[in-house]
Amino acid sequence: MTYWRLPKGVDEVLPPQAWQLEQLRRRVLDVFNRWGYDYLEPPVIEYLDALLVGSGEDLDLQTLKVVDQYSGRQLGVRADMTSQAVRVDAHSLRSDNVQRYCYAGPVVFAKPQGNQTSRVPLKAGAEMFGASGVAADAEVIGLMLEGLKVANMHAPVLLLGHMGIYLGLVEHLLAEGRLDEARQGELFGCIQRKGASDIRALLDDSPTAAMLIALPDLMGDSSVLELAGKVLHSASESVRAALDELKDLAAMIKARYPQVDLRIDVSELSGYGYHNGPVFAVYHPQHGSALAQGGRYDGVGDIFGRGRAATGFDLNLKQLMDSSLQGQGAYFAPYTADASDAELTELVSRLRGEGHRVIVAVAQNEQPPHDCIGTLVHGQDGWQVQSDSTASNEQ
Repeated sequence: MTYWRLPKGVDEVLPPQAWQLEQLRRRVLDVFNRWGYDYLEPPVIEYLDALLVGSGEDLDLQTLKVVDQYSGRQLGVRADMTSQAVRVDAHSLRSDNVQRYCYAGPVVFAKPQGNQTSRVPLKAGAEMFGASGVAADAEVIGLMLEGLKVANMHAPVLLLGHMGIYLGLVEHLLAEGRLDEARQGELFGCIQRKGASDIRALLDDSPTAAMLIALPDLMGDSSVLELAGKVLHSASESVRAALDELKDLAAMIKARYPQVDLRIDVSELSGYGYHNGPVFAVYHPQHGSALAQGGRYDGVGDIFGRGRAATGFDLNLKQLMDSSLQGQGAYFAPYTADASDAELTELVSRLRGEGHRVIVAVAQNEQPPHDCIGTLVHGQDGWQVQSDSTASNEQ
């Protein structure tokens, strides 16, 4: 009998970590709310073609697919929530004003992503529509950093890049006939892996190819932007404009968040293929996988009839949860035969009204919880709280 087993890569969060995860979700959403982002709850499943809007093959491969028995159309279990926010902005809540949305919920991967072992991460994110320019990108980066701060992530490593640099160089190669569509996807993967020799093997010896080959080496602190300017000085106007935009964004972030360890990676190609402007990711200074990532994806809503300027990010709450986010301890009221004791009922109600957890025993053999910080006892002065000796410092 193996009914209790979960599918490979599918995990469950149990007490007390489940409450810690929920508390973190609430803290992050409170930050989003204070910044003026409206909360969305998009559905877990949608028609597949809506979920894969503007994305590349990688998101398609990560999306679980089923056939809808009502319509006969293919449904997808969301692996990413950005396209859902795009649909809302373009159709459900259409407006000419700048729109800010946030969300928090599970996504499902067909297989584990990168170094992550869970196929069901809990994502929280925010998206801004209708605002172009680095000021909007700087705001969502700032919101991302504030969201990480409430998860006790106070010394993040922020990586900045710009998809426009890579896309502009590739567009030039395609126009010259030096790169075909079949090799374009392979080149994207080589750039992501920083494989200089693999990139060189795919391209010729043209000046544009030489710039693409140099991209993986253009990473480091802000000083690398000067080197990038020299390497890309003969690139197309769109490439140089993207580099200027990256410089402006880096300067804005450094001015607003001087405590952040800012790094530049000109060849950073994060996301699911829909990003086309500045991209960014946050890392723990001692760990390798990204805790949060995002970027600009202007025009992705075209398929819904409205392609607006857009930028946003998401973060993985399960990855961010740590032992410093402790759950609240509980008070315990032992079993009493007089279940209608008015004085006990009043004390329990008062404690709960003050925000405390109170567990009232309903059986003689019920024991205090593992996180018990106090017991309700009956003495000469009636019912009182007797603090647990191990939790005296918390009272």
